[in-house]
Amino acid sequence: MASSRDRQRKLARAKLDRQLARRAARARRRRQVQAGVGVAVVLALIVAGSAWALGAFDREPVEDTAAEELCFWVPEDATANTNLTDVGTPATSGLPTEGVRTMTVVTNQGAPVTAELDTAASPCAVASISHLAANSFYDNTKCHEITTEGAVRCGDPSGTGLGGPAYSFYDENVPTPADAPASPADASASPADAPASPAADQHATYPKGTVAMVGNRPGANGSQFLIFFKDFTTADPAYTVIGRVTDGLDTVEKIGSLPTVENAGGAKVKPQDDDVVIQSLTVTEPAATPTVTTSVTPAADPSAG
Repeated sequence: MASSRDRQRKLARAKLDRQLARRAARARRRRQVQAGVGVAVVLALIVAGSAWALGAFDREPVEDTAAEELCFWVPEDATANTNLTDVGTPATSGLPTEGVRTMTVVTNQGAPVTAELDTAASPCAVASISHLAANSFYDNTKCHEITTEGAVRCGDPSGTGLGGPAYSFYDENVPTPADAPASPADASASPADAPASPAADQHATYPKGTVAMVGNRPGANGSQFLIFFKDFTTADPAYTVIGRVTDGLDTVEKIGSLPTVENAGGAKVKPQDDDVVIQSLTVTEPAATPTVTTSVTPAADPSAG
């Protein structure tokens, strides 16, 4: 029989799927209205009043989404994983879904790092970071990894890779596989059968300066995040993109150049002196709409383990 936690995750997955469907429907409706208005304007120049007859200027029904549940926070067992810290959960409804928030990370490694967080593309991830920042969750914590993918990994007070809040949430804004290069050709395949190599000007899956969430297990995001100090391209994207660095990228690059030693698991990703400290992390209220939009795809249902 499935456990209570398994059922909670399945319910959360179903709720997220419904939410994504509603967002897509609203987006289609907006595009239809915009297209109708454009056609009506052209027709109005030919036959006066024809746009009104077509109904192209009908007002779009106002949708009451103030009380709609946008995010679902899956409880995590802080007694089973003592690296977790219970700081409550963000709201589930009434969350911003437009514009950007500015995240400022002050470290002991140089100038502050400033990033735009996209509330439209990743409302739950941004709501989570904002909630944790408001509770000083990130203050005086270490960035415990310089990953082989070219990113600095931060946001785990335990420094183990297993830490975070006592809740998790699903992926939102993962780049689609179509944005990634083709997998290398099978060794047995002939040159004619091999897929073409990625073009030199192909966009990276995670460009330098990208800020993304990383879970302590796939699909279960909490507080940990990555800041990429170089381009990273993969055929199997797995991280929710939440924003991009707008200032202080040289600080991230400096951290990325630090020597590394093996961590407890034997991976050579731990900063040698273990001294990359987030002194403070703050997030502003939503502001103007961002200039860069990231394509998304609903994530696969995460495993319960």
